[in-house]
Amino acid sequence: MKVTFFQKNPKIYSCNSYLICGSSNALEDVNTIIDPGTDDFIFAELQTLSTGVGKRRVEQIILTHEHFDHAGGIPKLVKEYHPKVIALSSSLPITQKAYDGQILKVGDREAQIIVTPGHSSDSICIYVPSEKTLFSGDTPLNIKAPGNYPNEFIIALERIMSLDIKTIYSGHDMPCTSNISEMLRFSYENVMKGQM
Repeated sequence: MKVTFFQKNPKIYSCNSYLICGSSNALEDVNTIIDPGTDDFIFAELQTLSTGVGKRRVEQIILTHEHFDHAGGIPKLVKEYHPKVIALSSSLPITQKAYDGQILKVGDREAQIIVTPGHSSDSICIYVPSEKTLFSGDTPLNIKAPGNYPNEFIIALERIMSLDIKTIYSGHDMPCTSNISEMLRFSYENVMKGQM
C-alpha cells in the first residue's frame, strides 16, 4: 500500500487529503482518495502521480464526514474520473452508503469502516489492519482535557483503543507514528472524566 499525503491549498481552509494506491499499481488495485478537501486543489498534484497504467487515477472516494473542508472537492474528481463516492452521510451525492464494520478494498489492502460519532454524526475512521494504519478524519483521538461526548463515541473510542495501530493519518494534523497507545489511553481517561 502506498499513501500519498497531498499538499493543502495555502489560501483556503482545507483538510489533509490522501491517495491510497497498491504497492505495484496492479490493475486490480483500487485507487482511493480519502477526503478530497475543500476545493479541487489536489487535482494538479494528482495528475503528476503514477497510479497505474490502464487505470483511473481515482476509482473511489471515501469521506470521513460531510463537512465542506473534507467534501468540497468531490465535484471535480467525479466529473473527471467517475469514482464511487462512499460516506455515512445521507445528504451528499454518494454512490455507496458506508456502514459500521464494512470491508472495502483500498489500494491493494482491505480496510474496515468504523463509525465514530463525536465530531459529527456521520464521522467514520478507516482502519487498514495489515498496515496497522488508521485514517481518522476529524474524530477526536488526542483529547487533552475532560469533555462531554456521546456514548456512541465512547464505544467507538474503546474499539479504536483495542486495535493495533502504528500510524494515524488525521484530517488536519501531521501523521502520528509514536506513543499512539498512550495518547489514546490519555484521551479515554479525559473522556471518562467528562462523564462524571
